[in-house]
Amino acid sequence: MQANAASRYEVTRAELPLHCPMDDMTLWNSHPRVYLPIEEQGGEAKCPYCGAVYILKDL
Repeated sequence: MQANAASRYEVTRAELPLHCPMDDMTLWNSHPRVYLPIEEQGGEAKCPYCGAVYILKDL
């Protein structure tokens, strides 16, 4: 998956701790890795670099 290719991503607990870009994203054209506290934010987190929104599916 390419970083910043979508603006909304659904993730599961198996993918925690959540970070953007995620492991399966192409990194060469992206931003530094940032960890997002999705569980502490009610199951939704927004990347401060690219604006991607992550939704925790199995909250």
